[in-house]
Amino acid sequence: MFPEGPRPSARSLKGRDGDVRPGVPCPEVDVLRFLQVIAIWGCLWPPAFVLAETGIDAGVEEAFVQDVVPFLQVHCAGCHGGESAEGGIALDEVMDASALRGGGELWEKVVRVVSERQMPPQDEPQPAEDEITKAVAAIHSAMNAIDCGSGTQPGRVTIRRLNRAEYNNTVRDLLGIDFRPADDFPSDDVGHGFDNIGDVLAIPPLLMEKYLDAAEQVAQRTFENPESRRRVVRHEVAEGDDVVAVAMRNLREFASDAYRRPVTDEELGRLFGIMRLAYEQGSPPDEIYQTVMLAVLTNPHFLFRVERDPSPEDEDGIRELGDYELASRLSYFLWSSMPDAQLFAVASEGRLREPEVLASEVRRMLADPKARALVDNFAGQWLQLRNLSRLAPDPDRYPGFDDALRQAMQRETEMLFETIVREDRSVKEFLTADYTYVNQRLAEHYGIDGISGDQFVRVSQPVGRRGVLTQASILTLTSNPTRTSPVKRGKWVLDNLLGEPPPPPPPGVEELKEGADQLGTLRDRMEQHRSNPSCAVCHTKMDAIGFGMENFDGIGAWREMDGRDRIDPTGTLPGNVGFSGPEELVDLLCKNNAEAFLRCLAKRMLTYALGRGLESYDRCAVNGILDRMAAEDHRFSAMVIAIVNSDPFRYRAAR
Repeated sequence: MFPEGPRPSARSLKGRDGDVRPGVPCPEVDVLRFLQVIAIWGCLWPPAFVLAETGIDAGVEEAFVQDVVPFLQVHCAGCHGGESAEGGIALDEVMDASALRGGGELWEKVVRVVSERQMPPQDEPQPAEDEITKAVAAIHSAMNAIDCGSGTQPGRVTIRRLNRAEYNNTVRDLLGIDFRPADDFPSDDVGHGFDNIGDVLAIPPLLMEKYLDAAEQVAQRTFENPESRRRVVRHEVAEGDDVVAVAMRNLREFASDAYRRPVTDEELGRLFGIMRLAYEQGSPPDEIYQTVMLAVLTNPHFLFRVERDPSPEDEDGIRELGDYELASRLSYFLWSSMPDAQLFAVASEGRLREPEVLASEVRRMLADPKARALVDNFAGQWLQLRNLSRLAPDPDRYPGFDDALRQAMQRETEMLFETIVREDRSVKEFLTADYTYVNQRLAEHYGIDGISGDQFVRVSQPVGRRGVLTQASILTLTSNPTRTSPVKRGKWVLDNLLGEPPPPPPPGVEELKEGADQLGTLRDRMEQHRSNPSCAVCHTKMDAIGFGMENFDGIGAWREMDGRDRIDPTGTLPGNVGFSGPEELVDLLCKNNAEAFLRCLAKRMLTYALGRGLESYDRCAVNGILDRMAAEDHRFSAMVIAIVNSDPFRYRAAR
């Protein structure tokens, strides 16, 4: 039924000397005809052979060989082949779906640029729409088979210390004192866009000293306040009570809360030994408790979020998290703090892992004021709002900018995020919201009449504005001190909203020249700059988005003119789709890039929830999150509940 001998390999298509190029007939064989034979072989080859070779279902492999391999050879391999492959991306030797293994980001990019018709270049023959549809579907099917076809792959989160925000919030909720000792700690490193990533939360020697100082200050302040003292000494000794029993009870309850799980008898014995030593030295009762507090607050089980690794008895080296471990993951995800009494109670009953109970706790916690931590720590980093305080627009160019306006800009964006969380609205409103929040200072900046005072009120978005993309905070963040930056604005959208971060510029590319002596509009100079072919690949979409936002100046105020030149906010996105201003641009992004936005947001929030970067095998979990969101109108709670029910959130793999 099929030729005898070994199955042909990619080496049959092109010699190692590179003389024969992909898509060009060889002296002995026509490449396209050869690929057709390969496709036929894919249909006839025994399924057991295919499974043994790639581990992928025969039908998925067949579709890949038929619809993807010829597509790559005809439309891609001419530039992306050989030792001088464009961008270092070689696609000429792809013969089966196993080429996708471990290359999720690359193949997502291939799918994106082909779907948006960024590739092949416009001066090359273009594939038919049905070719693109079949190739993209086959790639997605193969990626799903690779990433989701081998059972649970939850990954492993590196043990991580509490970052500064988590330390402060945990002290607040454990002891009830308004004190932020971690503000004096060294800054937390950032990985994958967030400062709660286990792999980068190192412990420099200075931090160890700060932990000791902070524990002493916390213990002292705790016993200066009767309410906070009762968080430690919960049971007082009466006439006739066993003093040791009361002390042990206080110690057990406090240490269990501090460690976020029941303290063991061995741990309790060591802590009581410290307490007894202080007693034998003649310390008064409160000082004895302060001494043992120092031991608790410098213990790794307080400073770190500790999870037990799988044991040899755990099947496939994977274990489901216990209820207390899950409670901590949940509370530090939504509150950046320790579990509260109700969450501890549900965990102690062994019910938290029940899906209905877990979903109920998520909804309760999102409604709690402590969910404000999502605004500060997730939105603040996802949208880069934390950087706003460090910006200094040129006072000569923007004399109206001051700290009051800066704070109002940031508060507007935070309130939109809070509304979507509190009212459980669709996350698509981050892009589409036709309402916003302003006080008098921001209303004047936007040209909105009838608003007075410092109180923020909800209003309809002014003409030309929708969602976060047109808010002054984002527009200021993505500008230079003296002018707007279409490149920065376009890059911000690609990176933070669409999950398409452009690569760094190639070496030798000159920066856009500044200064009043430069001729032409900013748009003219950028189009000339983009005439370099090595720049055009990334800048075509990035600059188009940025130009669509040019009606907003460097601090987000509306304008029709840039000096003596009228603003041209028109542009064309990949696929030859045009727009004539910011509202049409946002409409197009919502219509044509909604899936990319939802996937980007789900991946960012899963990264934040887990405290680790995502791997290719997390694709399966992300797909499940997106499916649940779609089934529930993309409500914020649906995304969160899907995340906390995902395998990466609920399970832990061995090292």
